[in-house]
Amino acid sequence: MPDRGGGPSGPRIRVGRPSRRVRTLLMTLGVLAVLGMAFTMFAGFWTDWLWYRSVNYSSVFTTTLWTKIGLFSVFGLLMALAVGFNIWLAHRLRPPLSAMSMEQQNLDRYRMGIAPYKKWLLFGITALVGLIAGASASGQWRTWLMWVNGVPFGEKDPQFKLDVAFYAFDLPWYRFLLGFGFAAAILSVIAAALTHYLYGGLRVTSPGARATAAATGHLSVLIGIFVALKAVAYWLDRYGLAVKSSDFRATDNWTGLRYVDANAYLPAKTILFCIAVICALLFFATIWRRTWQLPVIGFGLMVLSAILIGGLYPAIVQKFQVQPNEQAKEAPYVEKNLEATRKAYGIDGTKVTDYSGTGNTEDKTKLRDDVGSTASIRIMDPNIVSPTFQQLQQIRNYYAFPENLDVDRYAKDGKDQDTVIGLREINLAGIPKKNWINNHFRYTHGYGVVAAEGTSADAQGRPNFTESDLPSKGDLGTYEQRVYYGEKTNTYSIVGGPQKEIDYSDDNGEKTTSYKGDSGVSLSNPVNRAAYAVAFGEPQILYSGAIGDGSRVLYNRTPKERVEAVAPWLTIDGDAYPAVVDGRIQWIVDAYTTTNGYPYSSRTTLGDTTADSLTATNDNRAVVAQQNQVNYIRNSVKATVDAYTGKVKLFQWDTKDPVLKTWMKAFPNTVEPKSDISKSLMDHLRYPQDLFKVQRELLTRYHVKDATTFLSGSEVWQVPDDPTNRSGSAVPPYYLSMKMPDQKAQAFSLTTTFTPTGRDNLSAFMAVDADPGTGDYGKIRILKLPTNTTVNGPKQVQSQFNSQEDIAESIRLLRGGDSEVEYGNLLTVPLDGGLLYVEPVYVRGGGLKYPLLRKVLVTYGGQTAFENTLDEALNKVFGADGPATEPPDEGDTTTPPPTSDNPTVQQALEDAQKAFDAGQEALKKNDWEAYGKAQKDLEDALRRAEDAQAEASRTGGSGGGESKPSGSPSGSPNPKPSS
Repeated sequence: MPDRGGGPSGPRIRVGRPSRRVRTLLMTLGVLAVLGMAFTMFAGFWTDWLWYRSVNYSSVFTTTLWTKIGLFSVFGLLMALAVGFNIWLAHRLRPPLSAMSMEQQNLDRYRMGIAPYKKWLLFGITALVGLIAGASASGQWRTWLMWVNGVPFGEKDPQFKLDVAFYAFDLPWYRFLLGFGFAAAILSVIAAALTHYLYGGLRVTSPGARATAAATGHLSVLIGIFVALKAVAYWLDRYGLAVKSSDFRATDNWTGLRYVDANAYLPAKTILFCIAVICALLFFATIWRRTWQLPVIGFGLMVLSAILIGGLYPAIVQKFQVQPNEQAKEAPYVEKNLEATRKAYGIDGTKVTDYSGTGNTEDKTKLRDDVGSTASIRIMDPNIVSPTFQQLQQIRNYYAFPENLDVDRYAKDGKDQDTVIGLREINLAGIPKKNWINNHFRYTHGYGVVAAEGTSADAQGRPNFTESDLPSKGDLGTYEQRVYYGEKTNTYSIVGGPQKEIDYSDDNGEKTTSYKGDSGVSLSNPVNRAAYAVAFGEPQILYSGAIGDGSRVLYNRTPKERVEAVAPWLTIDGDAYPAVVDGRIQWIVDAYTTTNGYPYSSRTTLGDTTADSLTATNDNRAVVAQQNQVNYIRNSVKATVDAYTGKVKLFQWDTKDPVLKTWMKAFPNTVEPKSDISKSLMDHLRYPQDLFKVQRELLTRYHVKDATTFLSGSEVWQVPDDPTNRSGSAVPPYYLSMKMPDQKAQAFSLTTTFTPTGRDNLSAFMAVDADPGTGDYGKIRILKLPTNTTVNGPKQVQSQFNSQEDIAESIRLLRGGDSEVEYGNLLTVPLDGGLLYVEPVYVRGGGLKYPLLRKVLVTYGGQTAFENTLDEALNKVFGADGPATEPPDEGDTTTPPPTSDNPTVQQALEDAQKAFDAGQEALKKNDWEAYGKAQKDLEDALRRAEDAQAEASRTGGSGGGESKPSGSPSGSPNPKPSS
């Protein structure tokens, strides 16, 4: 027999079937692969459920999950039915006989090929589009929950007189439905057209009619549905104008109707709606007329109308009516935008006061006395002194402090005191030996709070610690010191089982502990262990003997991470900060509710407006935004995370916010009432930084209230760049206890400055009352400087500091050797009509490599001082001594700063430097005998320096030199090798 394939004849090669053993093996491997994938998916789901249950927020998980499943099922099914029904209908309406043409003969092969698989093919296509549509719809769970639970704002937009809730909650859902309808209509048209073509209902090259009557009617109805949806889109677009973004002179984020919108686009959308309705009816009429002539004419008219009425006409109005007289035409709409924006961002109560910028009182002694009552000037910069905390209070290498410390208030002697605070958190990079057991079982937590006075330093430029050592002790009393949850705790730990944890070390050796909290997920269950072994990619979890009864796994351990997980509808402030509250360390996290649908309010991009010189160097300070573009924001929730148990609490802060009320309806019993906030916790709450940064950015333009000034742009400000570093980013706001001119007493405040656009002189100073304990909490005050006089801004003040010859020479001396000079926060304080600038200056001396306060820069009224202490600098600027200060604490064993012009001190310091260097070399060589000798020499040299300095002070010798030898170890405790 000849070869049917047409190839050369020859011996046949038979390919036998695999043996039963091979088939069984392949089948087993296939089943195992499927089970592995299934268990991997199950592990992700199961571990999420266990985690939410462990933090008592399982309702968040179930509500979110069922909402996603519901949306996936409903919209996936609707899309599958829509596409599947139209494929089935097109197949049913196929002509009984196809034309005898080459085109149809070619299609016959495809028709015959798919004939046995038509049902499976239909099921596969509908399942695919259903899965894609369902997955897309499940991502709209927030939109659905906000629509179904929406709470009225009680405010109406000025154009359509609809409640703001329509734009914030309803319109996004209607737009989603409309988009889904468009997608279903387009896919149905494509699927039906392909089916009609395959079965001869549509012809491209065949003779005769191009489409059968049935195909014409079917496709016309589908196109008519599409055009009807377009009519609905035109109608919704009318309302969308109230929240539409557009470029408009002073801002690129203008939202709301302008003159051209109200007088051209709005009527155009109405006309286009009517045309689209008529066009849709013409398409539906083809069911009876069986011709596309009128629908095609109508569709062409709609497209032409969209170009002429929807595009050309508004452009003509803008060109010939608005531009020749823009201010008069746009002023009414600008006023609406001003009012809405100020209300949406909570800046409508801002008090703007004229401020001269020059001092009024000639009595320098009185001015000097007034400084103390006007502000508690913080010379410990929390963004500079973290390495100092690290060096002096780290104690062990496996502890670390955050890169940026925090500022809080703690009572001392009955008065609130600004305090720089940080937690001694676990640092896995510093553990002596890294392995799985050490990383996850033994080194599990940090230990203790370290705090220092913000307004003072000791005689050597070190922080005056109010809480220190290990275990920590000081002014904060007794509290649970173990830190299992913190900003630097990014890995999981397994605690509470047979493996003991390292608690802390002291002179008596290592102390061990076992976690007693109820946090985390139990690993006693083998199913849980297997799930976490898969989820973490750690097979040792499944069989390790270090895991047993009582073992619990702790993860998601950063405060922001935990709050974001239990409240996925909140935007999280970039700076979580610790506080000791009722015997516990609590992380306090500010959280915001936002929307992008507040009519007429201008939009802002959170990632940009909250960026400054700190976020540029520390990604952990960035806001965690659910919605980056917003035009409404409220600090509606204050959250706490217990540093030991990880327990998360959400407290309602803004009791009037309709967005929060909506989410509280969607997730009942997740947010506790404001009345549950204890007095001790309230004492540590503060106005959040990211909200303040958003508000200050808006106030660069929206501090004006009249449309004419806004349109002219003459009063536009900018946030100055940080003059103390070279990042080129905005200066961060600073917490400071101070009083504004209209206040009777100091209040914990958050402050910033403004400069005119493109210039460096000061245009305004802004402060918000940041203490919830005061009646003015959240009140924004702006001191506006006159435009006809020049008051130095931060950059000019910094330049003035650097350019003065004596200061420049002193800084050069401070940089002697390999020392580094770092400028601290440049604080601005309104004082008697003028502005007092204060900036601490730190030096990283030689081998020490951690900053110590060495000088303080002060300027006021053109007078500048650069002295060893704040009091000395203030005295020099005002030419008068300040109020008598309390004598140093008898327990303070620190020495005054060494002087380079005292030869005895100088020689002792040089000997100390040599001993310090010798000790470091001995450490590198593990020569403990040499190290011990170097330590003894170092102690002797420091003691001689201290005695010589004390003698110089008694005899009236110089006591305030401006520099110290490179690498001088003075100012540091006797260095010891870290464990």
